[in-house]
Amino acid sequence: MLSVESTANGNQGERGPFLFILSTFVSALIASTLASCGYQFRVEGAGPTIGGASVTASQETPPRLVIRTLLNNSFEPNVEMRYTNYLREEFSAGSGAQVVPDSEAADLVLTGQILSMIVPTLSFSSTATVESRTEVVVMARVEDVRSRKVVWSQVVKGASEFFVTPDLQFNRALQNRAIEQAGRFVAADLASRFLLQLETGAFKKSASAPVSVSH
Repeated sequence: MLSVESTANGNQGERGPFLFILSTFVSALIASTLASCGYQFRVEGAGPTIGGASVTASQETPPRLVIRTLLNNSFEPNVEMRYTNYLREEFSAGSGAQVVPDSEAADLVLTGQILSMIVPTLSFSSTATVESRTEVVVMARVEDVRSRKVVWSQVVKGASEFFVTPDLQFNRALQNRAIEQAGRFVAADLASRFLLQLETGAFKKSASAPVSVSH
């Protein structure tokens, strides 16, 4: 038994330097082959951008946009300010434009109105309504400040469902929540449509510098 173990250890000792020399030779051979073939592991340029936009496009200054308070032609009172705030939040986050206050210089002005807001019944029992839905229709238009021309207009619809309970006060809270959700859906839809138009070059600035918005 002792002689066998001694032989095995001796073989391992002799293999160690041989394997090291062999691996070093193979690594050097691969490196020289790649160098002779012209392979270069190098990354040049600005690299890819999110969404596939070119570097030039991503560096363009976003248009300055004023969003004025919507007009309210619906039955729901005092909803225009909330919907206007939803628009400002969504356009600031995902429209590609820089939303600025009405008092500052701008390139574009967004105006609009809440055309309608209805609460149709979705399902009912033999005695009462079980589920309803809030449907709101909003029209928005964008005007170029310098040319005074409407460069974009859109009518969108938002909806949100809610269940009806025997508690009238709780039902009103559920309806208010549905009105809020419908307004946020409308704002997000308008912002995404605006971004699509912006990316296609529909809102090219008519001048290099913004001008003050007149009331």
